[in-house]
Amino acid sequence: MREATKHRTQLDITVSAVDHDRLTSLARTALDRLPDTAEELLSEMDRATIANADAMPASVVRMGSTVTFRSGGDDTKRITLVYPGQADIAENKISILTPLGTALIGLAAGQSVVWKARDGKERVLDIAEVEPPTLDVQS
Repeated sequence: MREATKHRTQLDITVSAVDHDRLTSLARTALDRLPDTAEELLSEMDRATIANADAMPASVVRMGSTVTFRSGGDDTKRITLVYPGQADIAENKISILTPLGTALIGLAAGQSVVWKARDGKERVLDIAEVEPPTLDVQS
């Protein structure tokens, strides 16, 4: 499933130590239910640069961040990246255990990524803005 974010390997990603530990554990427990997404997330955590939470730049997507991005054309969307139990599509809260969530984690405003959605189509995301977490992102 590495092809899901095939161009992402060229991009540097940064995650906090807390997010790294939680997401690695979450991905391992999801291997039976969502093998492709879980393996993709584990792969991203393996290659991520790990930083202390207080050293994380505000412009980097982490758990609880609100992200404004463009997906093809001028279609702008705004979502908050959350753990699976907090996901609510009606409130634009997207689970990390989705192809979109995995594609966003660790990227920064101004970066773009090509990723493969569940329908098999490649999509390009251009991250316009990242707002630091403002909610409790406990799993």
